[in-house]
Amino acid sequence: MSQPENPSAFPACNEAILNGTMGMTLRDWFASQAIGAVIRQCAGDAAFGYPEGIESMEQLFAGKAFSLADAMLAERAKGGAA
Repeated sequence: MSQPENPSAFPACNEAILNGTMGMTLRDWFASQAIGAVIRQCAGDAAFGYPEGIESMEQLFAGKAFSLADAMLAERAKGGAA
């Protein structure tokens, strides 16, 4: 399966233009927007232990936030929710 497009979140930034980087990706921005809700939703679940391969609450939260970001990018590639 091919990865959805992941452009820069803020491509018009002067610093990005000057140093040739494009800064934060859209995936990073989506994850940063989701992290608060992920923590609120999953904090209680973490008290019951972690899924296999997860060693800390931080790893659990970050993984879920990026999973949401990936889902948003995939939906964006389809043209958004109907």
